Amino acid sequence: MEEQKYVHYSIMKEEVCSYLAPDKPGQLLVDCTMGEGGHSLEFLTRFPDLQVLGIDADPQIQERAKERLSSFADRVQFVNTYFDQYFRDHQGEPGPDRILMDLGISMFHYEKSGRGFTFSKDEPLDMRLNPDNPLSAYILVNDYEENDLANLLFEYGEERYSRRIARAIVRERTLAPIETAFQLAGIISGSVPSAYRHGRIHPATRSFQAIRIVVNDELGRLRSVLRDAVKALNPGGLIGVITFHSLEDRIVKHFFKDLHRDCICPPQQPRCSCGGARVVDVLTRKPVVPGQAEIRENPASRSSKFRVARRISEFWREADA
Repeated sequence: MEEQKYVHYSIMKEEVCSYLAPDKPGQLLVDCTMGEGGHSLEFLTRFPDLQVLGIDADPQIQERAKERLSSFADRVQFVNTYFDQYFRDHQGEPGPDRILMDLGISMFHYEKSGRGFTFSKDEPLDMRLNPDNPLSAYILVNDYEENDLANLLFEYGEERYSRRIARAIVRERTLAPIETAFQLAGIISGSVPSAYRHGRIHPATRSFQAIRIVVNDELGRLRSVLRDAVKALNPGGLIGVITFHSLEDRIVKHFFKDLHRDCICPPQQPRCSCGGARVVDVLTRKPVVPGQAEIRENPASRSSKFRVARRISEFWREADA
């Protein structure tokens, strides 16, 4: 089948399409992380009046999306940039009615990109979503100071053996540069206790996650884009975010919670100065998670969480800007 050539599994398609379904003809959905176009394909197929603008930082994967969605002609547009940059560049323009952010790294990057995202392949240590990014995993692993390495592995990977791993990386790179994902995974495996090495997940999983997050500034971009995306969203519009680890989910949860509050002034302040207007209604008090059938079909979905908010106010509190 034609669809089998696309390797990424789109998470919670039914739930995403249900929550973000358009309520008027001609509305615009911005797919902030289009990847191979799986979610966009679902929206374009189910809602014939919907327009889609797809953003992706990776020109290689975007070409696959263009091919996949070519039959929808002028109903879909493509922009090759980071999603936070897109919203910075388009402030003040007519906004979208629906925004989707699927923050998971596409299976394409693990299986087809050849950039060292996975420790199961002997590929160059790169991990950049956009090849123009000056920072690569190779530079990070071979140039960062030991203490900085340990700190980022702990902060972004929640890796308890971060100091042991950082020490081993620095020791090995003094002998020769660490050039491949296989090399790095082997160094990490050799530096941790045996019980950890043979645990539930590969011992390099958290370290690879942390390095990828830092190389692509994933959490910094997420904080920036949430603010600018909600500001761009038309009143009554919806924003949905799929996260895959606790660091991302915590950012989204607290951001939506803050904008749901009627006032964000300090409790000891006698008079409100923030404007006092609730900006969004949170539609998912608890995150939506995949069902057991989806987890069986796609085990990688088990950690995903989907949160949705609706912009209810034209007013934007300056304290949140």
